[in-house]
Amino acid sequence: MPEPVDESAHSTVEALVRAHLSKALGGKRGMLEGAIPTLGFTISWISTQNLNLSLVISGSLAVLLLLIRIAQRSTAQFVVNSMIGIAIAAVFALRSGRAEDAFLPGLIYNAVYAVVLGGSALVRWPLVGFMIGGVTGEPTKWHRDAHMVALCSRLTWLLAAPCVVRVVVQYPLWAAGEAGWLGIAKIAMGWPLQIAALAAMAWLLSRDHTPVTVKPRA
Repeated sequence: MPEPVDESAHSTVEALVRAHLSKALGGKRGMLEGAIPTLGFTISWISTQNLNLSLVISGSLAVLLLLIRIAQRSTAQFVVNSMIGIAIAAVFALRSGRAEDAFLPGLIYNAVYAVVLGGSALVRWPLVGFMIGGVTGEPTKWHRDAHMVALCSRLTWLLAAPCVVRVVVQYPLWAAGEAGWLGIAKIAMGWPLQIAALAAMAWLLSRDHTPVTVKPRA
């Protein structure tokens, strides 16, 4: 398992959240490991129109990535996450016999994630705030600082934005049965879109002007 972030080493909210987000991403390798199985499925489906073969290729690539991780004795967290996603996608696709249904769990996930993130920001309990809850030793004590709540709300909206865009673009492709275009869209709107959102978050976090203090709101 990855080592936890040392929260005591960060003096500002921005620096602390940057550290948490960096840990969650898994770096360039984690991004690549998430994209390769989807790329394998998409290329195979476009080339052969064979659902079973495409699923086998996707799963085989994930297993290969896992074996490499094990051989290197490095954390396999992101590969395992990818394998779980592939297994769920395979169940959906095999039950219906439609290749586009392999992407349905991702659509549902993004829709639910967008609603949860957006809802948490709307009610002023943004989910990003819970990432910094350990600073005070209590998961919700950060909520007493109005500036921290405002910052975390903006960050939460930025995290929700890619999910909304994916659903808006990919749902019509799923409804039209365009499995090949869905695969391309998933790759193009995966980490690239997430990185764009994180770049906006990085700009917001780069100012380092919000001290880690808990002040009661008026």
